Amino acid sequence: MKAIAGNIHISRSGLRMYAKGWWLYMFICALSLVFVSCKSSKNTTTASASGKSSKTTGDGGSSLSDRQRIEFERYFFDANREKILGNYSQAESLLVQALHVYPGSSAATYELATIYAFRNNRKQALAFSKKAAQMEPKNIWYQMLYIDCLKENKMMDDAIAVYQKLIKEYPDRLELYYELANLYIYKSKASDAIKVYDKVEAMIGVSEDATLQKFKIYKAINNYEKALVEIQKLIKVFPKEAKYYGILGELYLDKGENEKAYAAYTDLQKVDPENPYVHLSLADYYRKLKQNDKSFNEIKAAFRSKDLDIDTKVKILLSYYNITESYTELRADAEELCKILVDVHSDDAKAFSIYGDFLYRDRNFEEARVQFRKAIALDKEKYALWDALLRIESELNDFSAMEKESKETIELFPNQYLPYFFNGVSNIQLKNYQQAVDVLNAGLEYVFGNEPLLSQFYANIGDAQNQLKNYAASDSAYTKALEIDGDNTYVLNNYAYYLSLRNSDLAKAEAMSKKSNELEPNNSSYQDTYGWILYQMKKYDDAKVWIGKALETGGKSNGTLLEHYGDVLYKLGETEEALKYWSEAKKAGSTTELIDKKIADKKLYE
Repeated sequence: MKAIAGNIHISRSGLRMYAKGWWLYMFICALSLVFVSCKSSKNTTTASASGKSSKTTGDGGSSLSDRQRIEFERYFFDANREKILGNYSQAESLLVQALHVYPGSSAATYELATIYAFRNNRKQALAFSKKAAQMEPKNIWYQMLYIDCLKENKMMDDAIAVYQKLIKEYPDRLELYYELANLYIYKSKASDAIKVYDKVEAMIGVSEDATLQKFKIYKAINNYEKALVEIQKLIKVFPKEAKYYGILGELYLDKGENEKAYAAYTDLQKVDPENPYVHLSLADYYRKLKQNDKSFNEIKAAFRSKDLDIDTKVKILLSYYNITESYTELRADAEELCKILVDVHSDDAKAFSIYGDFLYRDRNFEEARVQFRKAIALDKEKYALWDALLRIESELNDFSAMEKESKETIELFPNQYLPYFFNGVSNIQLKNYQQAVDVLNAGLEYVFGNEPLLSQFYANIGDAQNQLKNYAASDSAYTKALEIDGDNTYVLNNYAYYLSLRNSDLAKAEAMSKKSNELEPNNSSYQDTYGWILYQMKKYDDAKVWIGKALETGGKSNGTLLEHYGDVLYKLGETEEALKYWSEAKKAGSTTELIDKKIADKKLYE
């Protein structure tokens, strides 16, 4: 029965009034209550000849002198003033003092209970709300606060008992019946809840709230016949309300009565021919009959309707996104729906955004970029759109576009760190090394809780500083990157390679390069780096082995690797073979400026 607990209504009284700004209203009520409390006391005084103060007998059986009454009222009014100002600790303290002067004040007891409730002191709130309710058994506000405190303490049976008493006292207050029914639902007492809704129906006739609640209960307990009676009752009373026909159709579908379901949907179309939800209902109907083409046609009809909100359409597309991960044959259907969506909702960024998501997932980066740029043109204030666009530019290696758009993103969202990273990377690729250093350093302060990315920030700073020949700064950045992530193979390789080019600290370079190859074997670039370091260390035989590996694992078209291999062969006395590899390197490109001189003179130049 826990399945029907979700139907519980939100309470319209008690604690939640304070969360919604009702405290001012309650304060006014409290003022009137304290005056009533004081005035309702029996006046047993007469002015004495000696001038002694008069006395009043309170409702708690105690008596107050004029001095005590003035003292109580001062505490009480000061407490409510502090409460209005939001100073709940001071208000609590003042109310405690007020009750110390006059323990019999129901108003002060009630006000203290509300403060405990607001501050989530459930035990104290329950104790004081119970006391106030007992002191004023016919005050509905006190009773409702007590009920809410009982609910907060999970004392549902006691709350039910109070509701039952209140209904006897106030038989015409409908909200009490609904609240009682909600508690019965929470307690999985379906039959008791239904009896309460039946009483409501007897009082006011068929109503949507009560009848729909009964329908949901009957459906939850699999009593389809009675659920059917309730929804048919609503259709009879409200024959122009289209949604009831849809609910009826779904119920028939659940029972396997397909013809009746279709009839209900047909009636829905007659009642509201422009209702887009009928198409979704029919799509579900045809899907259950395994008539997939008809089902998809109904979904398309719903998508073409401007009356169906875009959020509903996006939810449907999200379900397609998940399904098409496994059932790729449905991707064409998803794309067709996306195209309808952007056509119908051409003024909403969400339409282009989700279409872009599908295209990105399918690696159609060019068209994905088009869609995200359209989304941004409609709503440039959403960072997620810019983030997606920059990732697409990265996939496309369009560094000019990435540099421009990442710069715009930084201007709009200066506290987001990824745009700084993309801008730095693009500037490195565009050989704007100083700009790269500046923007990457600026972005560092915004990188929190993402150590892998922080390591990449420093790695790129190291690359840019190396190109600027700021070798100390470059080495420092690489060192910081490795302190964060000692297994960053990109940094291990680059740092080692640049050290080897400078013929500096070769032992350190050799260790880092060796580690990068252990972490990521069969990477031709890393193998070449290790071979080149061995070459610089004059270990030519070992260098030949490792650069040879690099050529075999994908480096045969890489000019740098081919030239390196030729250099190694020359050192080993294989001049003709060296000349062959230098010639191949020149054809491949990306060689040193000395390649022509090497070929022409058949001699190694370094």
